[in-house]
Amino acid sequence: MKKSLALPGLALGAALILAACGDAPEDETSDDTSSENGSEAGSEGGESGSSGASGATSDETVCMVSDQGGFDDQSFNQSGAEGLDAAVEEFGVGEIKVESQSDADYTTNVNSLISQGCGLIFGVGFLLEDAIEQAANDNPDVSFALIDSTFSDADFNPIEIDNARPLTYNTVEAAFLAGYASAGMTETGVVATFGGIQLPTVTIFMDGFADGVAAYNEDNGTDVQVLGWDVDGQTGSFTGDFDNVGAGQTLAEQFIAQNADIIMPVAGPVGLGAAAAAQSAGDVMIVGVDSDWYESTDYGDIVLTSVLKGIAASVHDTTADFVNDEFDNTPYVGTLENDGVGLAPFHDFEGDVPQELVDRLDELQEQIISGELTVESVSSPQQ
Repeated sequence: MKKSLALPGLALGAALILAACGDAPEDETSDDTSSENGSEAGSEGGESGSSGASGATSDETVCMVSDQGGFDDQSFNQSGAEGLDAAVEEFGVGEIKVESQSDADYTTNVNSLISQGCGLIFGVGFLLEDAIEQAANDNPDVSFALIDSTFSDADFNPIEIDNARPLTYNTVEAAFLAGYASAGMTETGVVATFGGIQLPTVTIFMDGFADGVAAYNEDNGTDVQVLGWDVDGQTGSFTGDFDNVGAGQTLAEQFIAQNADIIMPVAGPVGLGAAAAAQSAGDVMIVGVDSDWYESTDYGDIVLTSVLKGIAASVHDTTADFVNDEFDNTPYVGTLENDGVGLAPFHDFEGDVPQELVDRLDELQEQIISGELTVESVSSPQQ
């Protein structure tokens, strides 16, 4: 359509693009209604009775279209679906979720939800941008939200749409803390990060991680090395897609062969391949992204921490605005201050992380929130 997928090194004005995509799992929605591409969708929760929120009525329906990763991707699609499930239960509105099997499904699925009377439609990820943007322009009485991407013109300049809200996340702040923690926990003095495709919402994690390592080195006079990413040159290691788990495992094995003992993959399901490599190595830890990998994956025992996006919270809050007739197009930007991004607990490694390091991370977080410490990336969302 009007924009290409990505260009390496896109600057701040570029559309923010979500990192994780994967092979679509089986559709998990109910089978009351079928979308035109054959994936099933059904209304869930709040189908009758009054809402607990002011302004909400029983015939309001809030809907969501996944990208091709599906709603059990253990990443952002799943986080969005969980946020929607919680919101519709709280507010007593109807719910329809539709999984996309390929890029060709996005417009069809969005239009199907419009025809089913959805009042608010979420698109999960940058791949839904064109479909959501077109639908919003064609249907001014319907509200739309785009998770982890801004709206932009053909030259990637941000644009506003009256009835559509972008939901973005300044993950560089939390990734900085993850990099600092990793530098403090490595035993080999080598850590690594890689991405799926070089896109702004991938490299924003990698920028923060590398800058956090650099800050630790400056504070402690150490020389922890970062493999896989150079912030100044905006160059590094990428698998080239978001669904080849084997490629993630191979790249992680290469880092491990170079003595990396902590790896942060920013590649959606591809990152699970890196986790498999780390588990096989026996002495390598993983930093998860988007969700708390200790909770959402089978690799919890090797997850040092995770860089969290508050996708579920942003979906919940946007739904709350909708049911209370307060929805507008003001962009949502998740930060450490508003809990839109964060660093997950150390879980099984809590006893191994020195208290001095924990205290320093707390101090750095407060400095970022107060503005005393500025942590930013060329890919940070506009605030």
